Amino acid sequence: MARSNVILLLLIVAISAVSCDSNRVFDSYKSVPNKWHKDSIVSFNITPPDSTNAYNLFVNLRNTSAYKFNNLFLIVEMQFPHGKTIKDTLEYRMADPTGKLLGVGYTDVKENKLWYKEGVLFNEAGNYTVNIQHAMRENGKVNGVEELTGITDVGFRIEHSANSN
Repeated sequence: MARSNVILLLLIVAISAVSCDSNRVFDSYKSVPNKWHKDSIVSFNITPPDSTNAYNLFVNLRNTSAYKFNNLFLIVEMQFPHGKTIKDTLEYRMADPTGKLLGVGYTDVKENKLWYKEGVLFNEAGNYTVNIQHAMRENGKVNGVEELTGITDVGFRIEHSANSN
């Protein structure tokens, strides 16, 4: 009987932690099967809640110790409802100078919340699409890393900006 009470308590705590995230507007992950191919694009379709408030945008990643690089290059493309597209090449630190992976997590899996854009206004009505792909290269090599290991999930998050609350 005590074991079921512990499981119930853990479930309640987990639900409370998720529901207390008042800044969250959109938060979704998609799994990367085994290896992230350089031509594989992870897409998120977003219907913003309104056009008057500013939002902060993040790329979320889950990675394991199989990730062997100190940094990560991503190409993030935002497609607006009326055809405009913004494409950015971004670099993020994934490990400290000693090689220890950055991010949050007590196990082999680390979560990284990476800044994408700050104070964004979704002023076009309709659905937006965010496409994310990796653009990793090994030092001294021209061709990109064909299959990136160690990234397990790619996510996208929209939060209320502190200035808009």
